[in-house]
Amino acid sequence: MGKLFTEQYAFSQSDSVVVIGLGRFGGAVAHSLIQLGHDVMGIDREADPVQSWADRLTHAVQADAANVQVLRQLGVADFAHAIVGIGTDLSSSLMTVMALSELGIQDIWVKATTPEHGKIAERIGAHHVVYPEADMGERVAHLITGRMMDYIEFDDGFAIAKIRAPLPTLNKSLAQSLVRERFGVTVVGVKRAHEDFQHAKPDTLILPGDLLIVSGPTKKVEKFAAHSAEK
Repeated sequence: MGKLFTEQYAFSQSDSVVVIGLGRFGGAVAHSLIQLGHDVMGIDREADPVQSWADRLTHAVQADAANVQVLRQLGVADFAHAIVGIGTDLSSSLMTVMALSELGIQDIWVKATTPEHGKIAERIGAHHVVYPEADMGERVAHLITGRMMDYIEFDDGFAIAKIRAPLPTLNKSLAQSLVRERFGVTVVGVKRAHEDFQHAKPDTLILPGDLLIVSGPTKKVEKFAAHSAEK
């Protein structure tokens, strides 16, 4: 889920991020952010996760992040982004969001376990709410049908997917198959077996077995991908 989160919500590489709660979700996000070259401070009130992450993060601190004075002393106010990945402790999650908001953090993300949790978090200062279980469930649902080989959906109803070349595109150039006009999606690139990835052009020929990277409104991407199941 951490990799999915960082693919879906990209930060500027120069940005610093504080991740509060180093459990399964928070730890995975922190790891992915480090891999992408970000400075990451991890905070957890338990010693074990802090010790586990101490050698992998820019900073790892055992502290109560619900205390605004503690966050101020740690320099959290200087961070560009904050991610609250606290698990089942709803009170701690919300108090941490309030503390971050009081510090003036301009980009606060919170992991929510229920819609109610998410709504309250937004009311008290969270700028973005993530529902990991729901997001992953939707992604798996798309992948398990066999229509999409990979799938990322963004907040504004826009999606990018890797799919097998659908029947209406086979043995035609993209200009001939009129993908954008007929289906309302854009073929961004093509990957053919044993060949390098190529950016799509109007004269790009699509052959059986090709993999397409497609972008567009989620529902239109889904509809276009459905044609790939018509074998």
